[in-house]
This record gives sequence, C-alpha cells and structure tokens, in this order.
Amino acid sequence: MDLGLKNRVYVVTGGTRGLGHAVARELVADGARVVVTGRDGKRAAEAAAELGPHAAGVGVDNADPHAPHQLIALARELYGGFDGILVSVGGPPAGGVAATTDAQWAAAFESVFLGAVRLARAAAAELPAGGVIGLVLSGTAHEPAPGMALSNGLRPGLAGFAKSLADELGPRGIRVVGVLPGRIATDRMRDLDGLAPDPYARRTANEAAIPLRRYGTPEEFGRAGAFLLSPAASYVSGVMVSVDGGARRGF
Repeated sequence: MDLGLKNRVYVVTGGTRGLGHAVARELVADGARVVVTGRDGKRAAEAAAELGPHAAGVGVDNADPHAPHQLIALARELYGGFDGILVSVGGPPAGGVAATTDAQWAAAFESVFLGAVRLARAAAAELPAGGVIGLVLSGTAHEPAPGMALSNGLRPGLAGFAKSLADELGPRGIRVVGVLPGRIATDRMRDLDGLAPDPYARRTANEAAIPLRRYGTPEEFGRAGAFLLSPAASYVSGVMVSVDGGARRGF
C-alpha cells in the first residue's frame, strides 16, 4: 500500500527515542520529511542524523509555551510545508496517589497535558485540509494502571481533548487521532519492569495477560502510528487506537 507520505512534512515531538522515534523512522522510510524534538539538543541532532537526510532535530521542551510556533515555523523553513504533528512525550514518573507530590503533578501537567494542548492548538491553526494531529497517549486513557497515578489522571483528559478537537476541526478536513500503546519494549517499559523486585517475573506475568503473549516492538508501534498520520487513513478521525496486542478488554 502507498501511504501517500512522500514529501509530506511532520513534526514529531519526543522523537529522539522510544515511541516517537519509532514513528518518525517509519514516516521517513516512506518518504516523509520530519522535524524531531527532544529536551536535549545534541541528542535531537543525533536522532535526526540516524533517520537520514530528510530529518532535522531540535532541542525543545513540550512544556515551553514558545515551542509550538517555533517547531511549525522550522518545518516550513526547512521543508516548505506542514502537514501534521505527532505529540509524544516521555511518560510521567510511576507512583501511587499518596506518594505523588503537588510538584510532580504540576510538572507532569505542564509537560504531558498542557504542552500537548498547546502543540495541538497551534497545529490546528496552521494545518491545511488533509492535515492531521496525532497524540501518543497510553492504555491508561481507558483503564487505570496500578502505581501510575499521574498517567491515570492526565491521559483520559487528553483523550477527551482529542475527541473535542476532532469534532471542531473535522469541518476543515483536519483529522485528530490518539495512539494508545500497551506494553511496548522500550527503555521506559524496561525501567518500569525494573521497579519490581524481580523484573523478569514482572515481564513474564505482564506478557501472560496479553492475548498475543508478548510485548510489542517499537517498530510495530511505529508502523501503526505512521499509517494513522498518513493520507491512507484519511477517513480515520476522533478515535483512540490501541496498539497493545489485544490487552484492552473493552470494545
């Protein structure tokens, strides 16, 4: 299938590693141009170099109010257009409700929630018909996960925001989608499993609860994300798409 990505221009935040990088890699492989971001400018440049000549890296923080317009302007300057954005950010720290401080809530809200809202809002003002806004969320948008109070609190709100935005932008021909990873074998997932006394036993138990009986790979998530951002998914909007091996039991 031709996804129609050739020469289309995307901004991918959190694109230096993990899930954001996996999507950026698939976009570039199919002919798109991407601007990838991360908090560390050096790492962003290295990640872009890994992706090849049709990628550029810039160090910005999603929580920075100036980041959205800076990134869109850079995409236009480098590649002559702007067709979509994938808002991805490193997951907030693990922890239960009682152990999570006000400072942690405030920091996570700025980065995970308000940063995403600003980026999506700025993209909505700049995108042409056929543009797309994607948000990397989490399975916690549907079901809370033990020991993940910050994610449980913020991800459902972003899913609701995405649905509202899809309703508002649909008449202009702009799509909004959420991509909900389950247990994908990234560094973050290894870190979360590593919090258990026996990380191997934790992973084994987690895999047993997944119908496909394994963690997903970043490449599998990347292909799903690239498809949803592509013109090939032109009639997919306002949905939260789980990429979780069947782990979510709800319809």
